[in-house]
Amino acid sequence: MREISPSVNVSAQGYFEGLPPELKKIVQEIRRQKSAGLRIYPSATLIDFSCLLTKIQRERLVDAVAALVDENLFGRSEMCQQFAELLHLALSHLTILPRLVFGYAIYFSPDGRELHRWQHAWVRVGDEVIDANVDSLFENPMVPKTVRVAPFWGPIKQIPPGRRLREDHNMRRELDQDVATIWWPELKKTLGRFRLDQ
Repeated sequence: MREISPSVNVSAQGYFEGLPPELKKIVQEIRRQKSAGLRIYPSATLIDFSCLLTKIQRERLVDAVAALVDENLFGRSEMCQQFAELLHLALSHLTILPRLVFGYAIYFSPDGRELHRWQHAWVRVGDEVIDANVDSLFENPMVPKTVRVAPFWGPIKQIPPGRRLREDHNMRRELDQDVATIWWPELKKTLGRFRLDQ
């Protein structure tokens, strides 16, 4: 089982050993799920109104991206940028014209109270938005347990209530080198292996 450290200067195991006990428990549970093949994937709860590709293709694609970025020591709950970058590369490879978007995700309770907001990344293709890494947010200790969001792929006007995506054109981030050097070559092979004509 490959693990990638959240820090470029420390190995995954070295980073783990320096964690406080409560964070070690999170990593240990993620490791247990990975070993048992019990990790969650976006397709299980994907809200899908897209006209791009086919339903099977969309589900396979978001799951393949999720599986790769889940190699982070803490899983993929803080890997939205990497998820979006990798998905952007895949869609570009499939000759779809995506746009990588940075901004803020804001989550609300059913009565309209703001529960949480943070810097986020997602993908746009025309009027469609792909925000498919959010099913893992419950694993993140920084996100309130009341925030439960399903992954979404479809027209932005049909985005489910309880979340708002606010693009920030001034927000710039360096692209993650793990995406280009580790995950994209593997995803590219995967795209060649699974049938994209279904």
